[in-house]
Amino acid sequence: MAHTPSREEAYKLLARYNKNDSLIKHALSVEAVMRHFAEVLGEPDVEKWAIVGLVHDLDYEQYPEEHCQKVRELLEKEDWPADYIHAVVSHGWGLCADVEPEHRMEKVLYAIDELTGLITATVYMRPNKSILDLEVKSVKKKFKSKGFAAGVNREVIQKGAEMLGMDLDYLIQETIKGMKKVAAEIGLKGDL
Repeated sequence: MAHTPSREEAYKLLARYNKNDSLIKHALSVEAVMRHFAEVLGEPDVEKWAIVGLVHDLDYEQYPEEHCQKVRELLEKEDWPADYIHAVVSHGWGLCADVEPEHRMEKVLYAIDELTGLITATVYMRPNKSILDLEVKSVKKKFKSKGFAAGVNREVIQKGAEMLGMDLDYLIQETIKGMKKVAAEIGLKGDL
C-alpha cells in the first residue's frame, strides 16, 4: 500500500538525484507556485500540490534522455501513490511523455513549469535582479520575444493556460506571486 510522502521525504529524494543548484532552485520555484495555486483555487490538499511540484523533475539531471519515464520507476521504488506519479509524468505531455494532464493539479503543473523558467530568465536580465517588483507586462514582453530564453516552450505555457481556462496574464501574475514567496531561496530577491 502506497504511503503519502512528506515534504521532508520529497526534498531528500530531490537532493539524492539532483546536485545542480539551478535545478534545485527550479524545483523550489515550481513547488512554491503549485502551493500558491492550490491555495488560490481552494484545493483541499495544498501539500500534495506542492510535493508534486517539488519532485516533478526528479529524473532530469541523471536521466535527461529518459525524462518523465525514469521518474515513474524512481517513485514506485519509494512506494509513492499512483496519482502523484501520474501527475509528475504528465507535466512532460507531448514533449517526453504521452500521459495527458487530466486533473487541475496536473494542468497547473504543465502550464507553470516552463513559465517559472521564463520568469527566472526575465529576472536575471533586470538591473536589480529581483522578482519582488516584477510586473506581468515585463514577462509578457519576454514571452513574445522568441529569441529570449529560446529553450522555454511558449506553446506549452499557452496550451496550459487554455486547458485551465485561464487568461495568460492571470497565469503569469499568479506564478510571479507564488515565486515571490520563496524569492530568497530561489535566488531572486535581488537588491531592491
